[in-house]
Amino acid sequence: MKYVYPAVFTPLSSGEYNVRIPDLPGCITCRKDLADAIEMAEDAAAMWLCDAEDNQESISAPSEKLNVAHPQFVNFVIADTDKYRQENDNRAVKKTLTIPNWLNSKAEKAGVNFSQTLQAALKQQLGID
Repeated sequence: MKYVYPAVFTPLSSGEYNVRIPDLPGCITCRKDLADAIEMAEDAAAMWLCDAEDNQESISAPSEKLNVAHPQFVNFVIADTDKYRQENDNRAVKKTLTIPNWLNSKAEKAGVNFSQTLQAALKQQLGID
Protein backbone atom coordinates (compact mmCIF):
# COMPACT_ATOMS: atom_id res chain seq x y z
CA MET A 1 0.00 0.00 0.00
CA LYS A 2 1.27 3.49 -0.77
CA TYR A 3 0.82 6.40 1.61
CA VAL A 4 1.82 10.07 1.43
CA TYR A 5 2.31 12.10 4.60
CA PRO A 6 3.63 15.58 5.33
CA ALA A 7 6.85 15.57 7.33
CA VAL A 8 8.32 18.43 9.34
CA PHE A 9 12.02 18.98 8.67
CA THR A 10 14.07 20.91 11.21
CA PRO A 11 17.56 21.98 10.07
CA LEU A 12 20.12 21.85 12.87
CA SER A 13 23.21 24.02 13.25
CA SER A 14 25.34 20.89 12.63
CA GLY A 15 23.89 20.65 9.11
CA GLU A 16 21.76 17.66 10.08
CA TYR A 17 17.98 17.46 9.81
CA ASN A 18 15.51 16.20 12.38
CA VAL A 19 12.37 14.87 10.76
CA ARG A 20 9.04 14.00 12.32
CA ILE A 21 5.75 12.90 10.82
CA PRO A 22 3.09 14.36 13.11
CA ASP A 23 0.30 12.07 11.84
CA LEU A 24 2.32 8.99 12.85
CA PRO A 25 3.00 9.36 16.61
CA GLY A 26 6.63 8.68 17.48
CA CYS A 27 7.75 8.56 13.85
CA ILE A 28 10.96 10.59 14.10
CA THR A 29 14.35 10.33 12.43
CA CYS A 30 17.50 12.37 11.85
CA ARG A 31 20.12 12.42 9.08
CA LYS A 32 23.21 14.36 8.07
CA ASP A 33 21.87 15.94 4.88
CA LEU A 34 18.53 16.65 3.24
CA ALA A 35 18.58 13.78 0.72
CA ASP A 36 19.36 11.24 3.46
CA ALA A 37 16.76 12.82 5.75
CA ILE A 38 14.03 12.43 3.12
CA GLU A 39 15.05 8.83 2.46
CA MET A 40 15.12 8.00 6.17
CA ALA A 41 11.75 9.69 6.73
CA GLU A 42 10.23 7.49 4.02
CA ASP A 43 11.83 4.42 5.57
CA ALA A 44 10.67 5.34 9.09
CA ALA A 45 7.12 6.02 7.86
CA ALA A 46 6.99 2.71 5.98
CA MET A 47 8.21 0.84 9.08
CA TRP A 48 5.65 2.60 11.28
CA LEU A 49 2.84 1.90 8.81
CA CYS A 50 3.84 -1.77 8.33
CA ASP A 51 3.62 -2.25 12.08
CA ALA A 52 0.20 -0.59 12.18
CA GLU A 53 -1.04 -2.72 9.27
CA ASP A 54 0.31 -5.92 10.85
CA ASN A 55 -1.40 -5.13 14.16
CA GLN A 56 -4.62 -3.98 12.46
CA GLU A 57 -4.35 -0.58 14.11
CA SER A 58 -6.12 2.47 12.74
CA ILE A 59 -4.01 4.64 10.48
CA SER A 60 -4.79 8.34 10.52
CA ALA A 61 -5.31 10.27 7.32
CA PRO A 62 -2.55 12.71 6.40
CA SER A 63 -2.96 16.27 7.63
CA GLU A 64 -4.17 18.77 5.06
CA LYS A 65 -1.92 21.55 6.36
CA LEU A 66 0.86 21.84 8.91
CA ASN A 67 2.01 25.16 10.29
CA VAL A 68 5.71 25.38 11.10
CA ALA A 69 8.04 28.19 12.10
CA HIS A 70 11.16 29.12 10.14
CA PRO A 71 13.65 27.46 9.67
CA GLN A 72 11.41 24.37 9.74
CA PHE A 73 9.69 23.33 6.53
CA VAL A 74 7.19 20.72 5.41
CA ASN A 75 7.83 18.19 2.67
CA PHE A 76 5.72 15.22 1.64
CA VAL A 77 7.18 11.72 1.96
CA ILE A 78 5.98 8.53 0.29
CA ALA A 79 5.76 5.30 2.27
CA ASP A 80 5.26 2.11 0.24
CA THR A 81 4.62 -0.71 2.70
CA ASP A 82 4.62 -3.42 0.01
CA LYS A 83 8.06 -2.34 -1.21
CA TYR A 84 9.31 -2.00 2.38
CA ARG A 85 8.25 -5.58 3.16
CA GLN A 86 9.91 -6.91 0.00
CA GLU A 87 13.18 -5.21 0.91
CA ASN A 88 13.17 -5.90 4.66
CA ASP A 89 11.14 -9.00 5.44
CA ASN A 90 12.73 -11.96 3.69
CA ARG A 91 12.31 -14.40 6.55
CA ALA A 92 11.70 -17.92 5.31
CA VAL A 93 8.27 -19.29 6.19
CA LYS A 94 7.68 -23.02 6.02
CA LYS A 95 4.53 -24.00 4.12
CA THR A 96 3.03 -27.44 3.80
CA LEU A 97 1.38 -28.16 0.48
CA THR A 98 -0.09 -31.08 -1.37
CA ILE A 99 0.62 -32.12 -4.96
CA PRO A 100 -0.12 -35.37 -6.80
CA ASN A 101 2.52 -38.08 -6.33
CA TRP A 102 3.18 -38.41 -10.07
CA LEU A 103 3.97 -34.68 -10.28
CA ASN A 104 6.24 -34.86 -7.25
CA SER A 105 8.16 -37.79 -8.77
CA LYS A 106 8.68 -36.01 -12.10
CA ALA A 107 9.75 -32.80 -10.40
CA GLU A 108 12.23 -34.59 -8.12
CA LYS A 109 13.73 -36.49 -11.08
CA ALA A 110 14.10 -33.20 -12.94
CA GLY A 111 15.85 -31.62 -9.94
CA VAL A 112 13.19 -28.94 -9.46
CA ASN A 113 13.74 -26.60 -6.51
CA PHE A 114 10.22 -26.59 -5.03
CA SER A 115 10.70 -23.45 -2.92
CA GLN A 116 12.09 -21.43 -5.81
CA THR A 117 9.35 -22.65 -8.16
CA LEU A 118 6.58 -21.81 -5.69
CA GLN A 119 8.03 -18.33 -5.08
CA ALA A 120 8.23 -17.64 -8.81
CA ALA A 121 4.67 -18.88 -9.35
CA LEU A 122 3.30 -16.79 -6.48
CA LYS A 123 5.05 -13.66 -7.72
CA GLN A 124 3.64 -14.24 -11.21
CA GLN A 125 0.14 -14.90 -9.83
CA LEU A 126 0.28 -11.71 -7.72
CA GLY A 127 1.89 -9.56 -10.43
CA ILE A 128 5.02 -8.89 -8.33
CA ASP A 129 8.35 -8.17 -10.03
